[in-house]
Amino acid sequence: MAGFDKTRWAEEDFARKYLEGADINVVDRWRLLKILQSFYNHFHGERKQNRVLDLGCGDGIIAHALLKIDSSLSATLIDGSEDMLHKAKKRLAGFKNVQYIRASFQELLSTDIKLPEFEFIVSSLAIHHLTRGEKKSLFKYLYAHLTPGGHFVNIDIILSPTEALESWYMKLWVEWIIEKRSALHLELSSEDVTRDYKEKEHYSKLDTLARQLNALEEIGFQDVDCYYKHGIFTMYGGSRK
Repeated sequence: MAGFDKTRWAEEDFARKYLEGADINVVDRWRLLKILQSFYNHFHGERKQNRVLDLGCGDGIIAHALLKIDSSLSATLIDGSEDMLHKAKKRLAGFKNVQYIRASFQELLSTDIKLPEFEFIVSSLAIHHLTRGEKKSLFKYLYAHLTPGGHFVNIDIILSPTEALESWYMKLWVEWIIEKRSALHLELSSEDVTRDYKEKEHYSKLDTLARQLNALEEIGFQDVDCYYKHGIFTMYGGSRK
């Protein structure tokens, strides 16, 4: 689950540290994968050879989760980091019909990268790196690349709508991290994680769940809803009729 920040994600050490800590720092990471599998099965499981787009694919964990329940699908994985794509190729080495494209979100929107229509588009912990305007442009782009009946699902972090809720959500997150680190007998400090979240360049691009759901509806997505939420962590999306 990785984003398209060209400065940090291109650094192998940064990407390695993120992946090593993901199970601890991402709330309900493995449960989210189960929910995603359930969503895919419910809406697309009866049809074979679905085309799936994984945006900000990181080490391929999302595509891998979907391929485990539907090996007939064809997957296109896009990430701005060559190192992440290399890790994804290793993870998915046993699967056919998988292609890899190195591109940032900005490059996807501004260059002539030819993509087909997809039955299912998913992204995880990547889109929050975009500005509000870039997010809406990306949502429009994804809507145009969905087949009728197709779905877009985004697993991501969001901006809290109020300071009071932000304070509680941070507490929830810290409690989760400490619980996980304690079980693994690791140092209990969570300051490094919350500090990165609050880092100015990162924090300034976060947006509320409500605004992102509204943006999807304005573009034309149907069945727009939040499918999961735990503090700042959420899964939301919609379909094209």
